[in-house]
Amino acid sequence: MKFELQHTDTASDARAGVITTDHGQIKTPIFMPVGTCGTVKGVHFSELRQQVNAQIILGNTYHLYLRPGLEVLKTAGGLHRFNSWDRPILTDSGGFQVFSLSGIRKLKEEGCEFRSHIDGSKHFFTPENVMDTERIIGADIMMAFDECPPGQSDYNYAKNSLKLTQRWLDRCIKRCNETEPLYGYQQSLFPIVQGCTYKDLRQEAAKFVADKGADGNAIGGLAVGEPTEVMYEMIEVVNEILPKDKPRYLMGVGTPQNILEAIERGVDMFDCVMPTRNGRNAMLFTYNGTMNMRNKKWEMDFSPIDPDGCDIDKIHTKAYLHHLFKAQEYLALQIASIHNLAFYLRLVTDARQHIIDGDFVQWKSSIIDQLGQRI
Repeated sequence: MKFELQHTDTASDARAGVITTDHGQIKTPIFMPVGTCGTVKGVHFSELRQQVNAQIILGNTYHLYLRPGLEVLKTAGGLHRFNSWDRPILTDSGGFQVFSLSGIRKLKEEGCEFRSHIDGSKHFFTPENVMDTERIIGADIMMAFDECPPGQSDYNYAKNSLKLTQRWLDRCIKRCNETEPLYGYQQSLFPIVQGCTYKDLRQEAAKFVADKGADGNAIGGLAVGEPTEVMYEMIEVVNEILPKDKPRYLMGVGTPQNILEAIERGVDMFDCVMPTRNGRNAMLFTYNGTMNMRNKKWEMDFSPIDPDGCDIDKIHTKAYLHHLFKAQEYLALQIASIHNLAFYLRLVTDARQHIIDGDFVQWKSSIIDQLGQRI
């Protein structure tokens, strides 16, 4: 994997670049639709390509490990061949999912024992077997196995958790160096910076990660309940240390406002379930604010869903989408998901263009308040 930094905003830390993988290029800043089980919920891959313009999607190691399972994925030739997505894929390590199962998992130095949410069967993740699993899945970018501590962890827990994550990272790197990709293309390992909301721990974590010289680096453990101002502060603390010539990935974030604030602070890559999850609940994101499509105010509104959006936004009206939600038609969930994903991709694409044009901060300041308004 290669990263070319093309433009840096003179008034902020916002950047525009290009990541090159064996499955294609990714223009940054970029938003990555979440395809947990090898599919983005309710959205066909042709729509991801043509309507959303997705350049890279995510898969989830925990979910893919449980179902369809490693035997199926390896026999298929990896996730790209299994789901017929020919562009880059990133897999998380499953750490967040495993550690969210607080009642049915046990944490040890060796790894983490957990029970499947599907059938209660017992499993054990280690840094080594997670790297092996991500090799089998075959993503272009693999995340290191880490502990994602609760957002309100006390200092001692956060410190001990970070030390464990650092020891696990060394084991992840060692395992990757001992193994080869299985399907004839290269894979990159991204370490994850943890440390909760403690500045000194975040600084220590960022330095530890920066010294590894990885192809890219991630910031984890944010947007888990802490105030947004604290999240932005932690991003600034970490990005002061992470190398500027490598992509920076903020995991699991967030709202359109969160994304623009993080871009201004030097983040390049984002993912979040919010566009599809909120879409399935009738909430649409637009440049003018958010719309609840179940509201009666849309019943007789025959204007396009978004006249500046993707083709589906221009074809269908607000009144029609309102009707679909009221009638509980599956098509409502699909249209709303496509709209929201296309909007998120348009937002980061527009941000990239304004970084290149040199007026990112002015543009961001002119739109950020209205993004959060309810229409």
